[in-house]
Amino acid sequence: MNGSADSPANSRKTSWKKDPEAVKENILAIATEEFAAHGLSGANINEIARKTSTSKRMIYYYFGDKEGLYCAVLEGVYSALRRSEDLLDVAGLEPVQALRRLVESTFDTHANAPHFIRLVMIENIHNGDYLRKSDIVPKLNRSIIDKLEEVCARGKAMGLFRDGADALQLHWLISSFSFYNVSNKATFSASFGTSIYSKSQQSILKARTTDMILAAVVIGYEPKSWN
Repeated sequence: MNGSADSPANSRKTSWKKDPEAVKENILAIATEEFAAHGLSGANINEIARKTSTSKRMIYYYFGDKEGLYCAVLEGVYSALRRSEDLLDVAGLEPVQALRRLVESTFDTHANAPHFIRLVMIENIHNGDYLRKSDIVPKLNRSIIDKLEEVCARGKAMGLFRDGADALQLHWLISSFSFYNVSNKATFSASFGTSIYSKSQQSILKARTTDMILAAVVIGYEPKSWN
């Protein structure tokens, strides 16, 4: 016996036909939460399907299998992070201010992207195997290196930056401070309390992170937040 016209199954079929892209976005949004919470092995496709406006069959139709969905989730969180960086227009800023803006923005973006941090931690457990399958992420990640290279080139040309200033090394340093602030929040809080995660303390940490990066790169820079 077929379901009624307004049954959940029929409603899902209608949504697939009307707006398949919205269905895919819904699947990815729920899957991002599930994979971030439970990892690749712990996330359950049946649970993802139950929370979405579609079905397990349609998840497989769009993404192939569970690993395909996980890869799509990884690409999605990297895309979101890089889009926020791409919106930063630093070309019109003088080099020191441009680098400051990039450091501060990275710190804030990571703080506001806990799912991204969790998924990167999970992917590191898998030795980056699934990330290597992506043709999209390497291209996405290139944009922030290009931006830092442009800032470094201008800074050196103006005699403001040290000759050894390197875009890839800078990205590693900036990401390290910003990532650890989120990735180790639970264990750090368990060991030392949560005071460092208050709004005022986070503001100080961001300022000191920025100072340390600028002091390493900018000739004669005197850190201000440590006074």
